Amino acid sequence: MSPDTKQKLDEKARLLRRHILEMVGGESGRGGHLGGSNSAADIIAALYFHKMKVNPANPKDEDRDRFLLSKGHAALVQYAALAELGFFPVEELKNVKALGSMLQGHPDLTMTPGIEANTGSLGMGLSIGLGIALGLRLDNNQRKVYVMIGDGELAEGQIWEAVMASAHYKTNNLVAIVDHNKVQAMGPTSKRMNIGDLYEKFTSFGWYAIEIDGHNITEICTALDAADDITDKPVVIIADTIKGKGVSYAEGQSAFHNVPALTPEQYETAAGDIAGYICR
Repeated sequence: MSPDTKQKLDEKARLLRRHILEMVGGESGRGGHLGGSNSAADIIAALYFHKMKVNPANPKDEDRDRFLLSKGHAALVQYAALAELGFFPVEELKNVKALGSMLQGHPDLTMTPGIEANTGSLGMGLSIGLGIALGLRLDNNQRKVYVMIGDGELAEGQIWEAVMASAHYKTNNLVAIVDHNKVQAMGPTSKRMNIGDLYEKFTSFGWYAIEIDGHNITEICTALDAADDITDKPVVIIADTIKGKGVSYAEGQSAFHNVPALTPEQYETAAGDIAGYICR
């Protein structure tokens, strides 16, 4: 990756975090899922601003890659990316979660351009992504389907049904990305439902697995490119991330999974942290 590309993606990841902060705790902020949105921000920056082919002027363009945020509670980071790409005005972000807004607390395909599926009922996104991927294959459409899954979400049985079915059908146009931040709403994932070694588990189900640092922009982009070379099975990218990454007091803290508001002091600290954020 060239230094210019890395710098561009660093700036996008920083900008996404700034938008998240404003949606959660700015003047018009209404609280929200700070932790899981920030842990995913570097991956979302790489997907939307480097890897995926999307068309803001025609969100339903058949020749587009599809992205589904199965952990739909982290919609703030996706909204920030879609706004920056021009799917809707950036000013619309201030209306997140307002009554009647096009940007609700979870993704809604009937209200928001660029959303592929209603998600947030955890466990369902990978099944929907599998269905879309199989439909694209029937249509001889070569575009990819990317699905981001939360690691707490992996406790849902439907995820593993979709994992098995994807391997069975050799769905090589499907890429799952696990935001492995190791913390869910009520504490560490290992203490809520310890599902063990993710690499061994996915490979045992017949997937090609790649483990990366989910805050290293070069590793993220390299893994996304490597997935294109796998032609006989689905791919999972297991991204080692930190809950709340980029906001010092929120990192690794379940208390910031979802916050009702930020104090003025918390807002100012977060703004300073984000201003200096650089991807590894």
